[in-house]
Amino acid sequence: MKYFKPKTLRFLMTISFVFTFLTMSAQQNGKIKGTITTSDGEQAAGVNIILKNSKYWAVSDESGNFEFNRIKPNTYTLQVSLTGYETLESEVIVAESETTTVNLQLKVSNKELKEVVINNKKSILSKKTDYVARMPLTNLENPQVYNVIHKELLLEQVSVDIKSAVQNSPGAVPVTYPSGGVAVTFRGFTTGINARNGMETSTNRSSTDLANVERIEILKGPSGTLFGSTISSFGGVVNLVTKKPFETTATEVSYTTGSFNLNRFTADINTPLNEEKTVLFRINAAVNREKSFLDYGFNNTVAVTPSLTFKANEKLTFNIDAEYISSNNTRRTYHRYDAASGITNPGDLKIDYKKSLFYDDNDAKTSANKVFAQAEYQISENWKSTTLFSFMGENVDRSYQTYTLWLNPYQAARRVGNWGPIYDNYTNIQQNINGQFATGSIKHKLLVGANYNFNKSGFSSGATAYIDTIDVRTPFDPMRRKTVDATLKQTAYPVTTNKTFSVYASDVINFTERLSAMLSLRLDNYKLDTVEGTEGYNQTALSPKLGLVYQVVKDQVSIFGNYMNGFQNSPPATQPDATRLILDPVYAVQYEAGVKVEAFNKKLSTTLSYYNIKIDNAVQYDNNGFAYQNGEQVSKGFDFELIANPINGFNIIVGYAFNDNTIPATGKKAVGAPENVANFWTTYTLQNTVKGLGAGFGINYVGKSYMFDDNVFYIPSYTTANATVFYDQPTWRVGLKFNNLSNEKYWDFYGNSQAPTNFLVNLTLKF
Repeated sequence: MKYFKPKTLRFLMTISFVFTFLTMSAQQNGKIKGTITTSDGEQAAGVNIILKNSKYWAVSDESGNFEFNRIKPNTYTLQVSLTGYETLESEVIVAESETTTVNLQLKVSNKELKEVVINNKKSILSKKTDYVARMPLTNLENPQVYNVIHKELLLEQVSVDIKSAVQNSPGAVPVTYPSGGVAVTFRGFTTGINARNGMETSTNRSSTDLANVERIEILKGPSGTLFGSTISSFGGVVNLVTKKPFETTATEVSYTTGSFNLNRFTADINTPLNEEKTVLFRINAAVNREKSFLDYGFNNTVAVTPSLTFKANEKLTFNIDAEYISSNNTRRTYHRYDAASGITNPGDLKIDYKKSLFYDDNDAKTSANKVFAQAEYQISENWKSTTLFSFMGENVDRSYQTYTLWLNPYQAARRVGNWGPIYDNYTNIQQNINGQFATGSIKHKLLVGANYNFNKSGFSSGATAYIDTIDVRTPFDPMRRKTVDATLKQTAYPVTTNKTFSVYASDVINFTERLSAMLSLRLDNYKLDTVEGTEGYNQTALSPKLGLVYQVVKDQVSIFGNYMNGFQNSPPATQPDATRLILDPVYAVQYEAGVKVEAFNKKLSTTLSYYNIKIDNAVQYDNNGFAYQNGEQVSKGFDFELIANPINGFNIIVGYAFNDNTIPATGKKAVGAPENVANFWTTYTLQNTVKGLGAGFGINYVGKSYMFDDNVFYIPSYTTANATVFYDQPTWRVGLKFNNLSNEKYWDFYGNSQAPTNFLVNLTLKF
C-alpha cells in the first residue's frame, strides 16, 4: 500500500472538501426570474428589484425581464420600485434547484401621479420596437442596424419639425423636396417618410407633424424583404410610430414661439372611457404658424390625430387611429446652373443670403387623411394573429413650385410650375401570424405574412417657360402669382391605378441561447394597369434576407452579419427607335457585419458596422438615348452610434457615418451623398439641488456632396452648433433652444440657403 505524506494528504482533503461544498451549493441554489409590467400593460424597463435583507439586486431590461441566479433556498421579500408608481413587495419562496417565476404589475402612485408624464417616459437608449423585425426581437438579437429617436429626446431639443429630429440618427441628412415632400438621406440613398406604424404612408407632397410621434425608427440598409418597394429605398426605411392611448387620465398642452414669427400650439389629451378601462381614448392636435427667414415665405399647418384602444377581452385588442393634416406654405426653389456659368457651388452666387426671387403668393395648399386599424388576437400562449388596415389619402389643391437657371453668379432666369390638383390614395391590408416553437433543442420565432396594396392617383400640372431674367446686383421685384398665371397652362393626366400583392416569411432560429440565424423571403407581384396613352406592366420580385448573430456576452455584446435585399419596380423603356425594352426590377444587395453592445445595466448602447451595397442592374442611357440595364452603383461605408447614460441625468449621443457612393463606370460620386456625416448631443439635468434644471449642447456636421452627375457643382460641407436650457417640473416645463449658434451659412441638396441663428422658447403644462 502506498502512503501519502501528511502535507499531501491534507491538501487532497482540502480539495475534496471544497469540491464537495461547491457541488452541494450548486445543487442547493435556486433561481428567480420574472417580468415587470406597468398598469397600462407596458413592459417596464429600468425597474429596480431587490431581495430585502440580502445582497441581491437587479434592474429590468427593456422587455421588463429580470433574473436572480444562485439564490440560497429560503423565503424572501421581493421589492420593486419605479418613480411614479407604488413600491410593490411580494413574498417569494426559493426551493432547492428550482426556478421560481414571478410576474408583477406596478400601479400608479396617487402620491406621485404628477411625476408620470403622458405615456411612460422611456430611456433614450431603448431600442424596443414591434416594427423593425415585425416580431418580438431585441436589438442584440437583430442582425439589422437601426436607430430609435424617442420623443423624450425631441422634447430636450425643442424639435418642432421632422428635419431637426432625424439628425439624431448617424448619417441621416434631412431633405426637403421642391415639391414640398420630406425625406432623409443615409447610406448614399434618399428615403421618403414612407412608413407609419409599419404600414405605408407618404409625404411626397404633403406635410408631417411631430405632435403625434412617439418615436422615429430608422432602419439601415435595403429592407425590401419585410417592407417591399413602396416603403423602403436602397438606404433603408423611416418609420413614424404614433402615440397610443393608456389607462390613466392626463393632459399636456404646449406653446412654442421663437424666431421668424413662430407660433406653435400642441395638445395631448388622454382618458379612459369606461370604469373597466377597456376603452381608451387619446387625441393630439397641433397648430403651427411661422414665416421664413427669407424676405418672403411661410408655413401654416394644422394637425388633428385621435386614437382609440378597445380591449374586447383578454385575447383580443383593437387599435384605431386617424390623422388629418392640412398645410398652406411656400415651396423652396429648385436651382439649376448653366454649364458655362462658372458657378461651382451656391456660395458663388451674388444674391443676398436671405433674399427670395419669388413672392409668397406662389404657395401650396395640401392635406392628408390617414386611417390605421389593428386587430390583435392572442391565439394561444405562443401564437398571435395581427390584422392591419391602413388608408392614406394625399391631396394637393395647388402647389406652385419655383425654378431658376443661373446664367452666371448674378443673373438668373425664372419660371414657375403648378402641380395640382393631385390626389394619391393608398390602401393597405396586411395579415401577420407570429409564433414561437421548438424543434428539439432548437427554438424558433416565426413570422408569416401577406400584404395587399392598392394605389389610385390623379394628376394635373403645368409649367411656364422662362418668364424673365434678372440681375441680382440691381433692385428687382419678386415674381408674383398673377404674372405666372398669365402664361401657365394646366394639363390633366389620366387616372392611374396599381396594385401589389406580397407574401413573406421570416424565421429566427436560436441554435443556442447565444447563436441565432434569421432566414427571410418575400415574393412581390406589382401590376400597373393600362390607362389612356400609357401601357401597363407586371413585375414579380423575389427578395431574400439572411442574418447571423452571436452573443459574445449574453444580453450585452453581440456580433452580427447580414445579407439584405431591396428592389424597385421599373416600367418598360421606350427607345429612340420606338422599340420597347422590358426591364427587370432594379435590385440592391447589401453585405454587412458589425458589433452591438448594451452594457452597464442598459447605461450604454453602441453599434459599429461596415456595409457594402451594390446595384448591378440600374437603368442607364447611352449617348444616343437608348436605355440599357447593366449599370452598376456601389455604396459602402460604416456607421457608428453611441448612446450613454453614465449617471442619472447625464445623456450622451454620438454618431458618425462614412459613405463612399460611386458609379464604377465613370468613377463619379453619386448625387446627394456626402461622405462624412457626424452628430453629437449631450444634456445634464440636476438631480438634487434645483432638481429638473438642465442644459444641453450639440453639433451636426455634413460633408461636401454633389448636385449633378458630372460632379462639377457641389454643396459645401457645413457644421452647425445648437444649445438648450430647460427647467422640468412635475406639472410644467420651460425650455429655451438656440440653433446654428455660429450663424453658419449653408445650403441643402437643392441649393437653398438654410436658417441663420435662431431661437425657440417652449412652455408645457401637465395636468
